[in-house]
Amino acid sequence: MTSVITGDIIGSRQQKSKNWVEGLKKILSPFGKTPSQWEVYRGDEFQIEIKNPEEALLTAILVKASLKAIKLDARMSIGFGEKTHNAKKISESNGSAFINSGELFETLKKQKVTLAIRTGDEIIDERMNLMIQLALTFMDNWLAQSAEAVVVAIENPGLSQEELGQKLGINQAAVSRRQKRAQYDLVMNLDRYFRTQIKQLTTP
Repeated sequence: MTSVITGDIIGSRQQKSKNWVEGLKKILSPFGKTPSQWEVYRGDEFQIEIKNPEEALLTAILVKASLKAIKLDARMSIGFGEKTHNAKKISESNGSAFINSGELFETLKKQKVTLAIRTGDEIIDERMNLMIQLALTFMDNWLAQSAEAVVVAIENPGLSQEELGQKLGINQAAVSRRQKRAQYDLVMNLDRYFRTQIKQLTTP
């Protein structure tokens, strides 16, 4: 089982500067090689394959927070399933994970929802998407400072608030305030629950 994130930058055509394209590529570069594991195409669309499906939601949240930190946002669908055709470009690969991600992405545009998942298990999908929608009530409104605090915390899971503060150039109390504003603990609880659900799907 694999997972595929399909996304686009919201309101990219309103952006005067095209600098965000480089910003997006920088955000995606830790996820492997381009264009086989991630790719930016059609100007503002992107796709990432996350080989460990349990990491998929946190990856999407990290991408969202990274974009919010540079005052952008993305709409993303996460599809789970198989990869039956392995092309040189991820956008040309195929399988149920790609179909689930692509079909869901088209519906997101109509629903004005910025993040959803499709595993093919209706009960898990319904439950998880409800939780994600509730989380989006605050994630969609993250300000740049709070989003940056989320990014640094996700990328450095072992660090204390004091150590995270050193990376951000602020004190521990300021880190705590930003994490509270971003509802960081709630985001991590959502991720933990998501991992248990995906484990159920991948355990025979």
